[in-house]
Amino acid sequence: MSKLGKKPIPIPKDTKVKLESGKLILTGPKGTKELSINDKIFTASIADDKNLILKMIKKNEDFNILWGTTRSIINSALLGVSSGHEKILELTGVGFRANLKGNDLNLQIGFSHDVLYKIPANIKVTVEKSTTIKISGIDKQLVGKVASEIKMLKPVEPYKGKGIKEKGQYILRKEGKKK
Repeated sequence: MSKLGKKPIPIPKDTKVKLESGKLILTGPKGTKELSINDKIFTASIADDKNLILKMIKKNEDFNILWGTTRSIINSALLGVSSGHEKILELTGVGFRANLKGNDLNLQIGFSHDVLYKIPANIKVTVEKSTTIKISGIDKQLVGKVASEIKMLKPVEPYKGKGIKEKGQYILRKEGKKK
């Protein structure tokens, strides 16, 4: 029995959930998202106390693993359409800057040329300071993917700590040369 799958999913205020055959349509203040549920394995129902309950039709150990994962995906989608997901990236280094040029993120990160990153359609990127990038959107997976791709343009090096990292990320530092 999945401990996470058994928990009901609370539906936030201002969010509407519509159940159709094998599809779950979530509508909130941030936008609309459509999820598909395997209706041969799971049934979804809305309780009176504004909770979404996901139940298994066939109890099987393989389906048990899917139960918790499916519940987690639905929960993060509900949070995305109601409040949204965001990640904050920090640029550390002398001369490291970021700015927006239309639908592209222009990064000056220590190379001889500027690096342009094309922003996907459903993602909103804002540059608060020249060294802080805020990525936000409805889809948690897409926000994480965009943040990961931007971080991979200049990973943090362990000696001086220069590069792109998430806010609050711990960097394991190494000691330099000794005399």
